[in-house]
Parts: sequence; C-alpha cells; structure tokens
Amino acid sequence: MTITVLIQSIVRQTTILIAQLATTGHARAPLAQVAGQVFSDLVQELERQGVSRKVTADMFGVSLRTFQRKLQRMEESSTERGRSTWEAVLDFVRSKGLVSRAEILTHFSGDDDAQVRSVLRDLRESKLVFSSGAGANTVYRAASEEELGALWKLQGPDGFEELLWALVYREGPLTLDELVQRVHLEEDTLREALGRLEQCGRIEVSETTAERTYSAKNLLIPLGSPVGWEAAVFDHFKALVNTITSKLRDDRTAPALSDRVGGSTITLDVWPGHPLEEEAFGTLEKLRTILVELHERVERVNGELGLPDVYTRVIAYAGQYVIGENHHEDNESA
Repeated sequence: MTITVLIQSIVRQTTILIAQLATTGHARAPLAQVAGQVFSDLVQELERQGVSRKVTADMFGVSLRTFQRKLQRMEESSTERGRSTWEAVLDFVRSKGLVSRAEILTHFSGDDDAQVRSVLRDLRESKLVFSSGAGANTVYRAASEEELGALWKLQGPDGFEELLWALVYREGPLTLDELVQRVHLEEDTLREALGRLEQCGRIEVSETTAERTYSAKNLLIPLGSPVGWEAAVFDHFKALVNTITSKLRDDRTAPALSDRVGGSTITLDVWPGHPLEEEAFGTLEKLRTILVELHERVERVNGELGLPDVYTRVIAYAGQYVIGENHHEDNESA
C-alpha cells in the first residue's frame, strides 16, 4: 500500500514537470508519443532488472496475453509489421507526396483509428509533415530535407548541443545508434552536432571498439547562461533520481554510506525582518560557491595527476525554491 501511494505521488509530480516543460515559453511541445514511451521504457527497465514478462503483466494488472498485445501495439504497426505506427505513417506520407487523411486511415485500417490520428497530429506539430484543409479532406505532405534544414535554422539549435553534451556526460559512452534512440533525431543532424561538440573539446570519440562511442569527462553550464538551461534541468533531475535509486538499492542501515549517499530536504519559515531571513535566501548561493570551488580544485588535481583506471565519481546537487507567504492563523478558543 505504502509503495503504491509513493509511486502514484511520484508519477503525479513527474507529470507536473512534463506539463511545465511542454508549455515553457508559451511553446506547445507534441506529447502524442509520451504515454506509449513511458509504458515501453518502464517495461524495458523492468526487464533489465530481471523481471519476467509474466510478472510485469501482473504488476500492470492484466493477463500476459493482454500485456503482450499492448506491447505489440506500442512497438509496431498492425498494418506494417516490424515498424512503429509513427514511423510507418511518416513513410507512407513521404511515399505519396500528397495524401488525404481518408487515404491514410484506409491504408492503416488495421491500426487503432485514434492512434493514427494522434500520430498525424504529432507529425504535424513536429513540422515533419504539413497539412491543408479540414476533416476527412485534409491533405498531408511530408517536409523535404531542405525544409527540415530551414526549420532547424529558424527554430535555432540553442541549448540542444548543451543538452546532448549532458546526455553523453551522464550516460556515456554511447554509440550513435544509442543516441538516436534517446533523442529521436536524424543521424545526419545528430552527427553534425556531435562533430561540433568534439571540435570544441566538450566530448571525446573512441574507436577502440567496433563502433565509435562518445563520452565526456566534464559538464559545465555557467550560472545564468541564456542557453543550456535544458541541459541543467536534465542534469539536476538525473542526479536527483540516481541519488534516490542508489539509496533504495544500498543497505540503508550501513553506517559507511550515511555520509556518502542520500539527501535532506529542509524547510525554513522566515518573514520580512526575520533575523535569519537573508541567510535563508542566500544559502543556495553559498552552497553553489562551495561546490564550484571544490569542483575546480578537484579538476586541477586530476589534471596534474591524471585519472586512474578505477575511480569514484561523487555527484552532489543543490536546489532551493520559495513559496509565497502563508498566513498562520491562531485558532485557539476564547
């Protein structure tokens, strides 16, 4: 019961974060694939942890057969086996040049009608296809390579390379195929961004294996930088998640871990004129200064001595936010 309530509460907070990100700066990020992605990623992570599909189906409260059918719907189109509905619809539109919604729905009659419509909406909002008209007579055309390139320039890659850098730093070494699966971009676009990151020394490329792999030794997004806030959000959130999962995996009674893994949430109630008001507000700045100076000293030492084959990476994060005034009412009886 307790774990169920905890999971539900965390899911709720995560959806709040996703909704905020999807509407940041008055943008409207496409979310058509999010639910499917969450389900698919959760199943893959459970399998990675050794949970069988039968047990996973029980955890979702469905029969194994129902579970396998849902997985099949998420992983491939019923019309074109071996391919996702999203990929199949996009390629169909590309192959036709100009095609009506009615033709698309007829072609994908073996798939769920609402799902195909959702994919079309997502492709349109992602600017991968253009549409004209209304209702069943709406016609679609896939964006050309030149148009995609122009859209990329108009939208601007601000912050994307920093986010890619953070992804490589936290999850690398990664191959190009692994990065494509994570960011869902064309290989050429991704390869160009990786090339720029390599040229400026942010990431490193290794060809000691059969494939090229990308990794990074450090990550630095300057405080107040006009670009790269997306990378900072990802890095902070990943540090938070990894801290919690590490604490859950480890023996929580082991005294040796008490000063190495974990976190604390402190609430300070202050008001104008409070003797410690400024100290409460300035705490985050002090923590950042201490951690940044420590990071710089460690980097200098590591630069002089070099990293050994085996070392321990210590990850610390700090955050702070302020809630508006709460009026405490004394309800004591007269």
